[in-house]
Amino acid sequence: MHSRSYRATLTKGNSATSVLVKEHKMKTISFFNNKGGVGKTTLTGNIAAYLSLEAKKRVLVIDCDPQCNITQFILGDTKTIDLYWPVNGSKEETRSKTILDLVDPIISGDAEINAKIKPLRSSANRFNVDLLPGHPRFSTFEDELSSAWAELPTGKAGGFRRTNWLYSYLKSIEDQYDLVFVDVSPSLGALNRSVLLSSDYFITPLGADAFSVLGIRNISRWMQGWIEYYEVGLEQSERLNPSGLSNYDIRTDLVIKKGFLGYTLQQYIAKAKAGVKRPTKAYERIIQDIPNEIAQYLQSFNAPTNTAPHLGDVPNLYSLIPLAQSVNAPIVALGSGDGLVGNQYSQARTYKEIIGSLANAISERI
Repeated sequence: MHSRSYRATLTKGNSATSVLVKEHKMKTISFFNNKGGVGKTTLTGNIAAYLSLEAKKRVLVIDCDPQCNITQFILGDTKTIDLYWPVNGSKEETRSKTILDLVDPIISGDAEINAKIKPLRSSANRFNVDLLPGHPRFSTFEDELSSAWAELPTGKAGGFRRTNWLYSYLKSIEDQYDLVFVDVSPSLGALNRSVLLSSDYFITPLGADAFSVLGIRNISRWMQGWIEYYEVGLEQSERLNPSGLSNYDIRTDLVIKKGFLGYTLQQYIAKAKAGVKRPTKAYERIIQDIPNEIAQYLQSFNAPTNTAPHLGDVPNLYSLIPLAQSVNAPIVALGSGDGLVGNQYSQARTYKEIIGSLANAISERI
């Protein structure tokens, strides 16, 4: 997934010129469901860590969730407190730049981002990934994005430029990374809309509960609606100002329309009766219905991979999550020095194998 170059012929009038075109394969993947509590952040962080540590990919994680869960997961409590709680007397709101600093010019009335913002480097965490931290006030950006969205039918460039804030940033760093993972909230709002239209792919983590599966239907209707709206705006812009958007980093080809890589299923904890764990019929029914729900509501978004959309199951991790959080490490990197005891060794080993399988499946599909 590194840069490649190829020869292309540029034709102008009656003359043709051979030029060297640089093609880069950086891909951006968002983990998204309209339901929280499905292990999205844990999954995102561990897959990103696995691809960096084991597959040696250059990985960036962008935290677009105002709750900043993946920022805390990657940095740990101490570094997170240091980031958001500067020393006394400091005029800075945070020690390091965050996602909020990236879009501050837009919030202040401009149409451009501050592309000079640099992520925290991988050397500062055990996940071995670069991180653009989130910010609790990032939710205030939602209003600005909603206003920009309302401008799209006019065809003017300003609304498109602000809506494509993330795409513009991704274009500025495309030579620096192989993979970008974006963690988002469960919201069906303007912020997540802008993230998804700037992404190449999305993965939907599911839980074995009714609301998690109903989220599939919400995603489908929501995405179909805003994709059509965005493309109408593009047509209007081309009609009123032909090629007027080409001067800016604006996505005119929504690859996310065929960007659904698949789903993961978080295993539920079966109830025990007389010391024996028994599956709950309601949960089993939901699990059996998931493939049909995916086929009915997300099949139209399927990436052209010729593979089944089920990426794999994710087990419950019991005590491994608090242990990983206490040592600020991904579960896939836990070792004896981190305090693993008893059957935690086998749990961690099994989880690493599962994450490896998921990571390999994702790599193959993109």
